[in-house]
Amino acid sequence: MNFEDTDFRLEQLDIENPYDVKLVSEFLTKNGFDFKPEEVDSTMILYNLNYEIIGTGSFKKQTLKFVVVAEKFRESTAFPLIVTYLTDKILEDHKRCFVFTKPETGKLFESLGFKEIARAEPLFVVLEFGFKLIDFYQNYLLKHKVETKTDNVAALVVNCNPFTLGHQFLIEKAASESEILYLFVVEEDKSSFPYEIRKKLIENGISHLKNVVIVSTGPYIVSGAIFPNYFLKCESWSLISEKQAEVDVKIFANYIVPVLGIKKRYIGTENYCPTTRAYNEAMKKYMPDAGCEVIEVTRIAIGMVNENEPNFISASKVRKAIQENRLDEVLNFLPESTKNFLLSVEAKEIIEKIKMSKSRH
Repeated sequence: MNFEDTDFRLEQLDIENPYDVKLVSEFLTKNGFDFKPEEVDSTMILYNLNYEIIGTGSFKKQTLKFVVVAEKFRESTAFPLIVTYLTDKILEDHKRCFVFTKPETGKLFESLGFKEIARAEPLFVVLEFGFKLIDFYQNYLLKHKVETKTDNVAALVVNCNPFTLGHQFLIEKAASESEILYLFVVEEDKSSFPYEIRKKLIENGISHLKNVVIVSTGPYIVSGAIFPNYFLKCESWSLISEKQAEVDVKIFANYIVPVLGIKKRYIGTENYCPTTRAYNEAMKKYMPDAGCEVIEVTRIAIGMVNENEPNFISASKVRKAIQENRLDEVLNFLPESTKNFLLSVEAKEIIEKIKMSKSRH
């Protein structure tokens, strides 16, 4: 698609075309970005009438990416033209648009109507624009809010990829120590087990708990909609994980805790995943300021790996065992709901997908 402007010409690129990919990659490389076509759904480029590249922008689902304007054109109308075009395209299919950007760029997006919802100095801020913003998600939570006699209200965020006895233990413990437990199930479908399957296994596995309310995370908790690594290639991954966790925890503390009156957030100890450890540390740092205590529960184990190492229950161990055709070795990690599912015909497609995958998720 092309359209003419007094000074600019906008062109939709074909990210399947090596020439188009090379064109935008070279421009972004000069401006300090690494372009990966597999990380975007659509890309556009802006020229002047002399066919000089002014800027570019992309999006993945509902998130803006790689919005860059050449330095000598940054005082022109190029930036708002790119952002407006991409935002309109996103809003055709989604009710909101996110951007994860550097703090110094955040004000440019605010001038176009974006609203900041969290920041993690000095790396980035996250902003949103559209029709169904974070207050819409808060209204969803209010509809699921349960009136309580005390303020003993807890929360737990889980992915359960898949649901294990470790997850079941943690949920049971949090529920037994609370009047009501809000169980947030990660809605992002980037896991081997789809959201609807994960939710179903959890529901079946905790049906005996009457004070647990299952709610979805939407795009605001552990979500790929807010994803910074595409413009932070010069930063260490440990710092990126730390700051991404900070944003996620601040959103939870500022927008979710007060709506549901949450006083405790339960977490499990993390023995394997650095990203999850970063989230745990961020929670300990920021949640108390919101009046929410962080309760860390030791991960449970079944037997010993060796004389010094407990055999901790882990969903990643289950997926690895499936990948290596050793499911029978980890069946004792699983509650009946998950065990029955994995041994059924219904799980065949997921099992084959895990066996073919190289991803740790």
